[in-house]
Amino acid sequence: MHISFDNTYARLPDTFFAPIEPTPVSSPVMIRLNRDLATELGIDAAQLDSPEGLAVLSGNQRPDGSEPLAMAYSGHQFGGFSPQLGDGRAILLGEVIGKDGIRYDIQLKGSGPTPFSRRGDGRSALGPVLREFIVSEAMAALGVPTTRALAAVASGDKVFREGAVPGGVFTRVAQSHIRIGTFQWFAARQDHDNLKVLADYVIARHYPEAQQEENPYCALLDKVIEQQAGLVAHWMQLGFIHGVMNTDNMTVSGETIDFGPCAFMDVYHPAKRFSSIDREGRYAFSNQGPIALWNLTRFAETLLPLLNDDLEKAVAEAEAALDRFSGIHQSSLQNRFAAKIGIEECSTSDWNLVETLLAAMADGEADFTLVFRHLSDALESGDDQTVTRLFNRPETIATWLKAWRGRLHDVDRSEALALMRRSNPVFIPRNHRIEEAIKAGNEGDFAPFHRLNEVLQHPFTSQPEHAEYELAPAPDEVVQATFCGT
Repeated sequence: MHISFDNTYARLPDTFFAPIEPTPVSSPVMIRLNRDLATELGIDAAQLDSPEGLAVLSGNQRPDGSEPLAMAYSGHQFGGFSPQLGDGRAILLGEVIGKDGIRYDIQLKGSGPTPFSRRGDGRSALGPVLREFIVSEAMAALGVPTTRALAAVASGDKVFREGAVPGGVFTRVAQSHIRIGTFQWFAARQDHDNLKVLADYVIARHYPEAQQEENPYCALLDKVIEQQAGLVAHWMQLGFIHGVMNTDNMTVSGETIDFGPCAFMDVYHPAKRFSSIDREGRYAFSNQGPIALWNLTRFAETLLPLLNDDLEKAVAEAEAALDRFSGIHQSSLQNRFAAKIGIEECSTSDWNLVETLLAAMADGEADFTLVFRHLSDALESGDDQTVTRLFNRPETIATWLKAWRGRLHDVDRSEALALMRRSNPVFIPRNHRIEEAIKAGNEGDFAPFHRLNEVLQHPFTSQPEHAEYELAPAPDEVVQATFCGT
């Protein structure tokens, strides 16, 4: 199996990672291969779909040029700092240069224990493999910066969690897997030399323009803040809740990573959470912006030795950069939500209109995705019933609809409709549909998994033949909690 690897991370000092071979599985079976992504990466999809390719994607065979390793990192988990985390069930096979000229990591998840496994088995249950494939590819189709799914493989082995369940191996692709926690690894050890090596590596790989700035490390901080501020606003526009925004789950590239207990909201509520381990709501929907800033503050702390030799000046520079987060995030959030109701540029009064709608949705227990999508139908037809019937108290939305129509009176209706329809998806990976695909997959039936993936590749397009995937869950289908992949 030939993959044109060019492994720069493996050439960094030993303290950055632990070399490790994937542990073979007994009888792998390909569930789904992302052939389009393989082609984008410059990999022969037909070869990857062969028995030899399956051996690589299951961890049973090392491809030529691979230098497998587990990355080292630390992290704050629910606010508590763990000085040693690292890839406990993931192994980086290597890096390739895609057809777009961008460098990508190819990583196996569930490929066996590593020195960072912390007494874990290094394996993945099949359910989390299917979930991550579905959600990461849905996010890509929705236009959200995200890690990608190259392949889902059934291992043929059982893994033991609360009981014995089928195992799987997931192949993840990312512009890199470097996290805020990677910087914390060196900061916690006061290893300023390797901290600088890491920062220089990230600048060269992700933000080469920062090299031209007077202080490249200040520029790096600015770039990461900007990327994360926009990313979280993009999530929130879609009703997405990450569920586990620890510092080891935030990439410095600005890609969404780790789709464990994540979920898209059905009924809107700002305090909505799903993660079974987020008992206090730390990572609830409306907390995602503040938590991103909290995490970025931890990132800024790691960079202090590089920002300035004078600690007081370094702190001042970091604080000045962090002070810009809220403005960037709020501006992005306002413009994205204004677009959802047909307004190109958001004024203060427009944001008040958005906030009033969200409050009415929470009060009326209305479905987030359906309300925004059906607003465009109401604008086009003049019939508000498609929206009002989504509220358990229609009077909570009637006044708002009148104010909204007044705001759009002087706006070109065709332009407003086009803006709304490219801002509001018809299809999202609803929790009950994911659970349906996982349950069937655990029993060896992958038809629901494949069908859901196909529908989600065109999220903004009406697909009458798949209209049932637009619907909110019935009361007995509502998913109350989602679970971490470990």
